[in-house]
Amino acid sequence: MTAVPTIGVLALQGDVREHARALEEAGARTVKVRRPDELERVDGLVLPGGESTTMWRLARSFELLEPLRKRIEAGMPAYGSCAGMIMLADRIRGGAAGQETVGGIDMTVRRNAFGRQVDSFEAAVPLTGMGDTPYHAVFIRAPWVESVGDAVEILGRAESGPNAGRIVAVRQGRLMATAFHPELTGDFRVHHYFADLVRRTTEED
Repeated sequence: MTAVPTIGVLALQGDVREHARALEEAGARTVKVRRPDELERVDGLVLPGGESTTMWRLARSFELLEPLRKRIEAGMPAYGSCAGMIMLADRIRGGAAGQETVGGIDMTVRRNAFGRQVDSFEAAVPLTGMGDTPYHAVFIRAPWVESVGDAVEILGRAESGPNAGRIVAVRQGRLMATAFHPELTGDFRVHHYFADLVRRTTEED
């Protein structure tokens, strides 16, 4: 796969630069997405970490919420990390009153499930399809996935501690999400995996 996809990073809040750098390491062009016309020009989109309630309100303010839903319904690949995972969930628990998501992945996600900022931690997480070496994952105010539908593939689970077995990485077709922040490490396997998914999608379409 030699095509160079154009992957947007939703630039309302969060680790935008870090995701862009990781995607470029994975062989993609990157653009910041803040407006609907910018969204229309990308082959795929990353929804970064941050604060999911703030991201939802800003997406609505920037008139991006409905365009995001329509592009994802039309088959655009998307990857969400941490708050981005919450944004891609069809159902959330522990959200703010009236909190909305973009949706697309048939899963229920619990917001701040691993605890608050002081409970942030790092752990080794084996990831399906991303090599034999466990991923050194960084969890910051992280959610976890409480349940998934039949179409959702579980890519990774927490392996140690009191929350062992909790789902922290998933994929459903052209959509994927992680509870952790791969952009904060020097390991770009998650971004390579997503960039390859976007390449395959552009070839199929």
